[in-house]
Formats: sequence, C-alpha cells, structure tokens
Amino acid sequence: MLKIKEVIKQTSLSKSSIYRLIKNGSFPKQIKLSQHCSAWLESEINDWLLDRVKQSRNKEVK
Repeated sequence: MLKIKEVIKQTSLSKSSIYRLIKNGSFPKQIKLSQHCSAWLESEINDWLLDRVKQSRNKEVK
C-alpha cells in the first residue's frame, strides 16, 4: 500500500493531477483505510506506469 506522498514520488505527478486523473477514470482509485487515511495498491500503480510506458512507445513507432 502506498500513501499519496509515495504515489507522487513514483509517478512524478502532482497531487491535484492524480486526483484529476482518478476523477476521469484514468488512474487507479485509492482505497479508504479509515476515515482519514487512504492508500493505493502498489501493484496498480506499477501497472499504470507500465501502461503509460507502452502507450508512449507505441506513439513513437507510428
């Protein structure tokens, strides 16, 4: 489980960008752990990053 600061560090996205992408359905949604605590599954963040790399490389080939 990754907290928001770790997600920001891994993705290089700002907090507002992460929440905007979640709202658009293009970023993994956080899991509510308690009333004031949320986290993301590290595997979902890693999968999202790998997908971004694949998308980027596919654009270079075309």
